[in-house]
Amino acid sequence: MNENHPHQTGRFRPQDAASLQERVVGAVLVPGAEGYDSECRTYNLNSGFAPALVVGATCEGDVREAVQFAREHGMPIAVKASGHQVVLPAHGAMLITTERMKKISVDPLTQTVRAEAGLLWHEVIARTAEFGLAPIVGSAPDVGVMGYTLGGGQSPLLSRTYGYAADHVRKLNIVTADGELRVATSSDTPDLFWALLGGKGNFGVVTEIEFDVFPVTRFFGGGIYFEGEHLAQVLEAWSVWVSTVPEEMTSSVGIQRLPDLPFLPEPLRGAFVVHLRIGYLGSSAEGERLIAPLRETAPVLVDMVGEKPFSAIGEIHMDPVMPMPYFDRSVCLAEFTQKTVDTLVELVGPESDCPLANVEIRALGGAMDRQPAVDNSVSTRGVPFVVFGFGVGGPEQAQTMRGHLARMVDGLAPWALECNMVNFLSPDEATTGEDVRAVYGPARYDRLAEVKKRYDPSNVFRFNHNVLPS
Repeated sequence: MNENHPHQTGRFRPQDAASLQERVVGAVLVPGAEGYDSECRTYNLNSGFAPALVVGATCEGDVREAVQFAREHGMPIAVKASGHQVVLPAHGAMLITTERMKKISVDPLTQTVRAEAGLLWHEVIARTAEFGLAPIVGSAPDVGVMGYTLGGGQSPLLSRTYGYAADHVRKLNIVTADGELRVATSSDTPDLFWALLGGKGNFGVVTEIEFDVFPVTRFFGGGIYFEGEHLAQVLEAWSVWVSTVPEEMTSSVGIQRLPDLPFLPEPLRGAFVVHLRIGYLGSSAEGERLIAPLRETAPVLVDMVGEKPFSAIGEIHMDPVMPMPYFDRSVCLAEFTQKTVDTLVELVGPESDCPLANVEIRALGGAMDRQPAVDNSVSTRGVPFVVFGFGVGGPEQAQTMRGHLARMVDGLAPWALECNMVNFLSPDEATTGEDVRAVYGPARYDRLAEVKKRYDPSNVFRFNHNVLPS
């Protein structure tokens, strides 16, 4: 994806940063300044930021001043909260970080939350739990609220019952490319509201979000680990079972080559395993009955499924928390058949030479297939399965990891859909306008491009899976 743009004038000089510091409360940093590297830090150590200027925003006023300064100096803009999805390093650009923006309020009467852009999901969960409420959070509670929700937001526990996180947003505050603060709602700015919820960060800096939460305090779930040699029988059983369970049951399967590290229990340390993940909103007794056939498919190595408080939702997937260097790819599937199982076993199973740390198959469906009360631009409605793979390694292992990821995606091509889950897109995917158009589909993309033309005609916000102004 090309970072250059005809509207970038290059008028910014490092000494100009001092004038911006007089206008904002937060830090203003140029390369080499103390704090610059930590401000640019990301979760994927292979995908970092290297902008000409960083603004550590503390409030909406800081964001407005930063965007207006960037406009005055012809600078494009990148935005970072937790840094879990970075597409381009933003050379020559301004990076606005929002991690200092942590205000949150919970209204138990309306069952809504207002959250600023820097909040992580575990911070929200801690507050909503005080009122017996739960947000539609994803598999990793350390991910930022804003990017996750703007990309759709799929939960390993709540989405099959309630839909995508984006389906339950009521209001968004956004600073657009002209430096204006706007309030986006379905009634006042329907096109912008529609585009933001699924279109990710293409339209400005979203500074605050208001969304629904639900009366959920507990669940039945966790993970069951089998030895990797039993991959075929676990996948075969799961592929049949998954179509028989109620919407309150969410599941996925991870094919994992775990690191030999001390934080893992001995049976899992350095092991090749199949990780069956379960998230069920019904009773524990009914959950036990539902998963009994899967437990019987092979000898169980470790069983962590049980009754848990909602705050333990991260124990379903056990996603790694610490930053690491990795390469990733994803693909959506129209079906998951016996031939799909055979292909995956051949590509990533015990007899393969696959070095990927994790290849996971998530079952979607349920409420994610239904139109929400207010329409949005989420691209994967009606998609039954998504496969996500990643391999751990630095630049010296790029060719190997990218090669195996390509084999995975190419091997699954007979069942693949053109669309993809925006939050799962890697820097190696959707690198051109036509690629992004395929992710969203022509009609949805064209509508997004019209909204982009209205609110960001010069494509200031382009360090993303970029929707081009029509």
